[in-house]
Order: sequence, then C-alpha cells, then structure tokens
Amino acid sequence: MKLFDLDGPLMSALSKLADIVICNILFCLFCIPIFTIGASLTALYTCMQQLVGDTDRDDGLMIRAFWRAFTGNFGQATLLWLICLAAFAFFFGYYWVVFYLAGAVGVVYRITFFLLLFAFLFGFQYIFPLQARYRNKLRHTLRNAWLLSVAALPWTLMSIALVLAAIYVSFFLNPSAYGMAIYVWAVCGFGLVTYLNSFFFRRAFRKITPEMEHPETAQSEGAVFLDEEHRHDELMTAESSFSNPDWNRREEPKPKPGSKRKKRR
Repeated sequence: MKLFDLDGPLMSALSKLADIVICNILFCLFCIPIFTIGASLTALYTCMQQLVGDTDRDDGLMIRAFWRAFTGNFGQATLLWLICLAAFAFFFGYYWVVFYLAGAVGVVYRITFFLLLFAFLFGFQYIFPLQARYRNKLRHTLRNAWLLSVAALPWTLMSIALVLAAIYVSFFLNPSAYGMAIYVWAVCGFGLVTYLNSFFFRRAFRKITPEMEHPETAQSEGAVFLDEEHRHDELMTAESSFSNPDWNRREEPKPKPGSKRKKRR
C-alpha cells in the first residue's frame, strides 16, 4: 500500500484531522452567543461520534452535518445548557459562602461542596453526548447521564482524566505559553478532546446499546437503565438520531402473500 494512497491510513487520518479542525472552528463560532453552547456542543459530539464510528459523513461535508445537528437539537440542548448554567451559578455562590466559614462547620461544608461538585461533573460530561446520540425527553436525558456515569465508572474516570490532562498540559505545564494554548484550543483543541472522549463514551454507551459491540448477544445482555418510551419488546431499540430519524416508529406488519383478512360482520 502506498503511503499517499487516497484510501490509505495516512490520508484517512489527515481527512479526520481536517474534519476535527472544521468542527472545532464551527463550535467556537457557534458558542459566541453563550446560550447556544449546549446546541453547539451537541453538534460537536454528533460529528465526532460519526468520525469515531466511521459512519457516512454526508459526502465529507462536515459543515452540513454540524449545522443539521445544531438546528435539530437546538431547543432541548439549549434547555439542558441553561440548567447546567444554573447549576454552575449555584456552585459558584456556594463556593464563596462555604470558603469563608471557619472551624469544623467550614470543613464539613467544604467537603460537601467538593462532593457535590464531583457528582455533578460525573453526570455533566454525559449530558450532551447522550443528547447527540439518542432521542429522549429532557428529564430522562438528565437522569440517564448520572446513571451512566456510575454504570460506566471506568470510562467516566478516564474521560475526566483526559480533560484534566489536556487542561494541565495547555495552561499549567508551561504558563508562559498561554497564547499558544489558546490558539491550539481555538483551532483543534475542543474537537480533538471531544474526538478522543468519544472513544470512551462509545464504550460507555454499550451499557445502553449492547449491540454496538456484539449484535448477536444484544438480546441476552439488554440495557442497564431504560425509559418505557425506548423499550421494544422489553429491549432497547436505540439507534443514533442522526442515522435513522424514524428509529422509534413501529411499522405495521405486512400481510403474508396469499393470506386474506377476515371481514368483520
């Protein structure tokens, strides 16, 4: 195989890198109004999950795929983001209150603060990947995010470690290179971290959709937590919202050839 073959691994990697850069720039631009960060993050995860899964990428037009995911998830993703903003505001206010308390009471409240913050971050990182992949009600997405963070704890910890490592290397390892770090994040940082995290989330999603790994054993394994609206014969039929928009619609069974329906008297 030639190194520069169009179907070779090098060109495939460069193509994915170009898609990551395009999606990263779009993500940064669409985050400027602040309240659209949720929809932009959902669109970014949608595109990165497509790259990780090597699914069809709309003939290479990532801009179209990003825009479709952004507009398609705008309403619910924005509500989810506003809820997260309210939670961040709560933790910010809680921080300024408890860290001025002295004595044993202050220690207890500070420990409580960190426990609540870590518990929130565990589920927070799954909210928008779930919104990007599955159709669900808002409350179910929030509930499933925290349930999945516990059910897939190893992948949750690895995802958090990846984000913390990226932040440490960018801003704390060499504090004098802030300008370069900001430039890298603006060009490809968010997309690259999201792309790498999508590998962890893909493994975590097997708790919901076992057929992602072993289609023949999906029935016997089932899912660890489900909604009634996503059950089909006591099993979950969960396909990507971007791959099949009608995945949760049942088709009426077609009559067999030669069979006649009895007429009602």
